[in-house]
Parts: sequence; C-alpha cells; structure tokens
Amino acid sequence: MKTSISYRNVESPELVEPLVARHLLKIATLLKTYDPDLVQVHGSYEKHPKHTEYSFSVNLSLPTGTLHATGSATDVKTSTRKGFTELEAQIKKHQALLRKDFEWKRKRGGAGRAAAD
Repeated sequence: MKTSISYRNVESPELVEPLVARHLLKIATLLKTYDPDLVQVHGSYEKHPKHTEYSFSVNLSLPTGTLHATGSATDVKTSTRKGFTELEAQIKKHQALLRKDFEWKRKRGGAGRAAAD
C-alpha cells in the first residue's frame, strides 16, 4: 500500500504518526484481496488558523473505486480517529456492494411459515 500524509500548520506530526500507522494496518487487513501496489492512501492534516480545530481528510484509491473521508475535531488525534473510522465503514460498505450481499439476503420466513402450519 502506497501512503502519503501531508501536514499543513500542524506543530508536531510525530504525535499522530503511530496512530496513523495503527489505522493503516487495520485498513490493510480489510484490503487483503487487493494487490498492495494498486492501493494508494493520501491523507492531509490541516489546522484552521482562526479556529482551534484540526481537520483530517483521507482518500483511498482502489482498483474498483475511490473513497473519501474527513474528520474534524479540536485535537489532531480525535480528527484522525474520526477520519479513519469513517473510511473503514466506507470500505466495508464498498466491499459488500462488490460482493452483492444485497442479493443474498434471506427473506424473513416468520409470517409465511406460521400460516402454513
């Protein structure tokens, strides 16, 4: 997986690098089926100059599509967690659509079965 993280107006990126690495490992386990050379992650941190708010946006490029997620909070770690949590949910939803899970849902048989007995 190719990754690139950029920091704009963030004082100490060393605080969030272990957190980003942990989330990237979690995403890598979700994306085991893809070739690692074809998966790209681009993230960017930004501190708004007038507010004490950090925003983190992450883009994930897959062979089957591109996913975008953002997270904003008063500190860098929380914005990172929000962004990656949203991205993980999107990955799971994207993979379910690719597997066509919606076609394999079983119909509820409770009402029809009770009438037949």
